[in-house]
Amino acid sequence: MAQIRTVTIFGGTGFIGRYLIDRLADQGIVIRVATRRPSSMYFLRTAGMVGQVVAVQCNIHNDASVVSAISGSDVVINLIGVLNEKDKTNNFSQIHSAFPTRLARLATQYNVKHIVHVSALGASENAPSDYGQSKALGERGLHAEFPTATILRPSIIFGPEDGFFNLFAKMSTLSPFLPLIGGGKTLFQPIYVGDVVKAIQIAMIPTAQVQGKIFELGGAEKISFKECLIKMMSYTGIKKPLITIPFWLAKIQGTVLQRLPGKLLTLDQVKSLTVDNCVSGNLPTLEDLNSVPTPMDIILPTYLSRYRVGGRFATRHQNKAGL
Repeated sequence: MAQIRTVTIFGGTGFIGRYLIDRLADQGIVIRVATRRPSSMYFLRTAGMVGQVVAVQCNIHNDASVVSAISGSDVVINLIGVLNEKDKTNNFSQIHSAFPTRLARLATQYNVKHIVHVSALGASENAPSDYGQSKALGERGLHAEFPTATILRPSIIFGPEDGFFNLFAKMSTLSPFLPLIGGGKTLFQPIYVGDVVKAIQIAMIPTAQVQGKIFELGGAEKISFKECLIKMMSYTGIKKPLITIPFWLAKIQGTVLQRLPGKLLTLDQVKSLTVDNCVSGNLPTLEDLNSVPTPMDIILPTYLSRYRVGGRFATRHQNKAGL
């Protein structure tokens, strides 16, 4: 099997990317980080030797720009995704559906050996949310143009820079209560970012085990939205009431809030919470990549303690929040 010498990563400056680049640099791989603003990835250059982690200016909506980023690479990894639509070019259709399809077509034309595409658990053309539908359309287009590409569908990803547990932990420091949309009954299967990175590393090697397959990546525990918040509060020491917000009311709130700066909540996000986000049992999983998921209780305390009054080892008496 030919050695992987050069990899191009789209979305390398994000949450998953920074951990993946660190791991790949340790393997001696030359890493091209395709980005609109090269300066945004300069903090990643220290992961490798001089010249090992390099920025490639790239506009993903321009074919010539994409070709420049992928030409000569052995493997292309796509980590790009958006939670909220911003404008006519940075929306679900363009980012999740059109780009993976175009990337696969260009990768085929320019002899890229393999593609690893990170999608999302729950991707389905019948999903209640535009987010889930657009992810599924992107997967279909990708495999139509590059049939041997490997697709990974992670559930909610947790880790020091995550946008889930950190979001609600920060919210708990500011709000008198925490919202339970739909009663907090939606099930998740959160997976550690390190486990996702390991799955990507395995999927990068184009073997019969991974080529053309879709893997659903779930963590060690299936847990409800309500249980996630309770677990979060147990590690931050900040105790706030959990207030149920019915889906009908949350949809109204999402419709209003999505028009405000920051988009704290959108209608599409509310729709996505109407279905569980766990592995289906119909596709290969992390275990089929010979990997075991890391329990949340090992990782969460290492970064949620930053919200605890007095630090990680504060006592109940020291914690003014009451836990």
